[in-house]
Amino acid sequence: MAEPARLVVLASGRGTNLQALLDACAAGGLPALVVLVVSDQPSRALERARGAGVPALFFPREKGLPREAYDRRLAAFVAAAEPDLVVLAGWMRILTPSFLDRFPGRVINLHPALPGAFPGLDAIRRSYEAFRRGEVKSGGVMVHHVVPEVDAGPVIVSEPVPVEPDDTLERFEARVHAVEHRLLVEAVRRVLGAC
Repeated sequence: MAEPARLVVLASGRGTNLQALLDACAAGGLPALVVLVVSDQPSRALERARGAGVPALFFPREKGLPREAYDRRLAAFVAAAEPDLVVLAGWMRILTPSFLDRFPGRVINLHPALPGAFPGLDAIRRSYEAFRRGEVKSGGVMVHHVVPEVDAGPVIVSEPVPVEPDDTLERFEARVHAVEHRLLVEAVRRVLGAC
């Protein structure tokens, strides 16, 4: 029997996407094991990791430290965990080649928008507001390989999430998150199957 793939998850927030990965691994639906969780800020993701018995590292960027230097240090910690795949699940920092070159083709990101739409921060709110202005018919979710440009790497999987006419931002956001949880697990499964 093959050893489970080793996942390192970078997460900056509540950790619900991390939890989806942890649950899928525990249930046997994902042939992987989360071996390290890193957050750049105190976050619920670190609590979720510790609660699941996964090593959790709080790794803030020191004031005045250049991004490249931070990324080199981060890459060293991540490399020590010997990951097969690095998963950005709510990580709110752009990674430079100082990090990405250490894990070529093995860093993926979850983004709550369709390919080419609303890169960067607040994508859910921005897609909801664009729907209200009549500019788009839906929002969406994608998981893509990470490149230095924001939310621009090759897409692994994506899915539209329609905005309903009577949606509040909160209802739409909840549906986007539900799709995120499912699609992230599917994307990890696909990438691991291609390795």
